[in-house]
Amino acid sequence: MWTYIFFFLFAVTFAALLVVINAFTKKIVETERRRAEIEVEEDRVFDFLHGLGEAFSEGVRSSELHRLLVESAVRILEAHGGVLYLADKNDKHLVPSFISKGCPPLVNVPPHILEQAATTPIALESYLRLQPVLRGDGLIGQCWKSGLSRVIDQDLATAGGYSLHSALVGPLIYRRKILGVLAVANGPMSTPFSIADLKVFRAITEQGAFAIYNEMVYLEAGEKKRLDHDLEIAREIQSILLPSDAPAFSGYQISGINIPARQVSGDYFDYLRMDETRLGVAIADVSGKGIPASLIMAMCRSVLRSEAASKDSASEVLRRVNFQLYPDIKEDMFISMAYLILDNRNGHVTMARAGHDAPLLYRAKTKEVEKLNPKGMALGIDSGEVFNRVCSDFSFDLETGDCILLYTDGAPEALDPEGLEYGFGRLVQGLQASAPHGAQRVVAFLTEDVKSFVGSHAQYDDITLIAITKT
Repeated sequence: MWTYIFFFLFAVTFAALLVVINAFTKKIVETERRRAEIEVEEDRVFDFLHGLGEAFSEGVRSSELHRLLVESAVRILEAHGGVLYLADKNDKHLVPSFISKGCPPLVNVPPHILEQAATTPIALESYLRLQPVLRGDGLIGQCWKSGLSRVIDQDLATAGGYSLHSALVGPLIYRRKILGVLAVANGPMSTPFSIADLKVFRAITEQGAFAIYNEMVYLEAGEKKRLDHDLEIAREIQSILLPSDAPAFSGYQISGINIPARQVSGDYFDYLRMDETRLGVAIADVSGKGIPASLIMAMCRSVLRSEAASKDSASEVLRRVNFQLYPDIKEDMFISMAYLILDNRNGHVTMARAGHDAPLLYRAKTKEVEKLNPKGMALGIDSGEVFNRVCSDFSFDLETGDCILLYTDGAPEALDPEGLEYGFGRLVQGLQASAPHGAQRVVAFLTEDVKSFVGSHAQYDDITLIAITKT
């Protein structure tokens, strides 16, 4: 009896031990299998990263990088094809960047394209390579809208005779911004993508997003470098258009300066010798700043020079300039200008103003400053009906020691670090303090005074100053 019980207990214990050993063995096998899967995943991701590293070390172009991302994902995940769509600058569309051969369409295709594709297969290919994608449009647009990676593991009818059996679709996200969408797809008679494949795919999209972002930064840096180079050339060209030195004109001392707020200026000044006894002096300010204003300035210079030499009336010169510029100036742009004709025989000055800041006249005898404020409206606003009526000549005489200051609003409106303006009052005081010492001293003093007042505050507007002293 006891022997029977002993053998029974032994058998039960042995069976239980076999169950435990079998379960443990299965667990070991499962652990080994998972370890092998992880190693495969690691190898696949490392392969992808290695390819990216080599590409960047060789200075790959954008098109090559996009091809590399898609083809690497296709190869690593053993897919039939893949696509890469990138968001445009306005983030309104996804634009196809690379579509590999054999990739089923992952966007909605209009019926008329399908009809064309039935007889002309390239019609579908052309459509897919050129057509941008809206949010929610097809699998690509849906991924862009949701921002989620997923496995498509069911048969889906697609265009052009393709049948989509399985796909991986994921957003390229960097710093919480979706830069684009990457997808790989398989047709029928293929193994569906697994959750393990999705993990590898997510790693690819993460690293792909980082690569795309770095590429964008690199391109922007290159574009900025090219733009800076172009702006530097534009600045050099503009410096040629502006006077480098004041003219030697008997009976007068003249000095001028232009200080751009950016690489190029929308301010303009010029000296136009009419004959041995007369000299035209112009100062102008184009609305706006930068390249657009500098281009309008160049137009203005050309027109003014073509009109000034043959006319004795300052207002007539401005009328002709307005007549020629008005058709070519946008509605939201205009030019303010003051134009003077100096006569060295008698100190006589003829002036006309087109909406420009009123020049200042320092009288040596009284040491007082007065504003020269004849009527006039800016160039480019009116075709001539009103402009011609309000623009007229204003004449006065200069005596020895008198000084005219022409300026643009960048000087009185210059701001200090606390946001206070240099102001018209300081400009008048600076003119009174420096005018007795000649035109060059006036420009040097005011330039330094404005600079000292502004301090560390960035210059907001172009500054132009012209001083004319009667000797």
